[in-house]
Amino acid sequence: MLAPFLLNPFPAGSELAQFNAGYPDLMQRFVIFGIFAIGFNILFGLTGYLSFGHAAFLGVGSYAAIWMMKLLTMNVIPAIVLSVIVAGIFALLVGFISLRRSGIYFSILTLAFAQMSYALAYSVLTPITGGETGLQAKINDPRILDPGAGQSLGRANLFGLEMGSSYNLQIGDWSFTFNAGYYLAAIVMLVGFYLAIRLFRSPFGMMLRAVKSNQQRMNYTGLNSRPYTLAAFVISGMYAGLAGGLMVAMDTQVGPERMFWTASGEVVLMTILGGAGTLIGPVLGAGMIKYMENIVSKINDNILHQWFSFLPDGLEDALVAIVYPFIGKGWNLTLGIVFMLVVIFLPGGLVQGGQKVARLFRRNNRKGGGAESEAAKKQPAE
Repeated sequence: MLAPFLLNPFPAGSELAQFNAGYPDLMQRFVIFGIFAIGFNILFGLTGYLSFGHAAFLGVGSYAAIWMMKLLTMNVIPAIVLSVIVAGIFALLVGFISLRRSGIYFSILTLAFAQMSYALAYSVLTPITGGETGLQAKINDPRILDPGAGQSLGRANLFGLEMGSSYNLQIGDWSFTFNAGYYLAAIVMLVGFYLAIRLFRSPFGMMLRAVKSNQQRMNYTGLNSRPYTLAAFVISGMYAGLAGGLMVAMDTQVGPERMFWTASGEVVLMTILGGAGTLIGPVLGAGMIKYMENIVSKINDNILHQWFSFLPDGLEDALVAIVYPFIGKGWNLTLGIVFMLVVIFLPGGLVQGGQKVARLFRRNNRKGGGAESEAAKKQPAE
């Protein structure tokens, strides 16, 4: 609810306003890719099965949603529901085949399925996918449930409330944008996050942890692990389809690039960066990567010169030359360095870093408790 405020800490006219991330498109990306990462974490974080092809379900869900909007209605609810169903069916097919193998062989199989899906969408199934140009809603689409279809394009809406509609609140030099599409995606993410919590803490989640711990030993006890891993794969694929449906609800333009292998690699980075196997970690990882992609990538050498203008010319130019390769078009280099540092020093991701900081503060508070607290600790139990 408070994201428009929290993501706009700097006044609109200040030099630091470029670090604000409270505009609707970016806020929507935060929560939609958070949903994508939550679903991926159910598979990778709980079972240890690393999929390199999860973007296929994101793309399939997107295509299902856009076809629902073209044929039935621009209301986003049927589109989102169909995207989840179609992605789940496709995940069942892919998982039934891929889960016959484990380890690197499973990862390569999922990557192969994703690349085949991308190739089909890009060139083979162009009547269905639109090929390289993709699909979008058009005026001559049937939209049989929408009144006035064929006369106007119509916009993605929730029972008449357009997803692009926003309310701007001006408080002094600060400008805050409250977007309908963002709040819909945020509510869906909260529901998805709650369901993930229930799944993590359920007996089913414990069985998935047993698979990750030692699947062979689990099989020796007489428990068949495959139905559990297949169910986790399908649920994870449905989360990806949900994210794809929400992407269409926010922007009714779908292309095959959503199914490319780089999109699958991105969600792997999000999950590991935030903390695989944790609940909030993938959401934090998604937010960090999308922030760097959209904010850090916009910083150029002119902005750097403004930052270091107080320095002598020679030193200013030297600092700009050092920093510039890591921002703008080089933001991926910064992301790679951050990822390496996290993997080396914080294997548990950003969540582990937060836990270490929290333990440090608790330790300092205990030290500041005085001699009375130390004496109380030494009292024997009665």
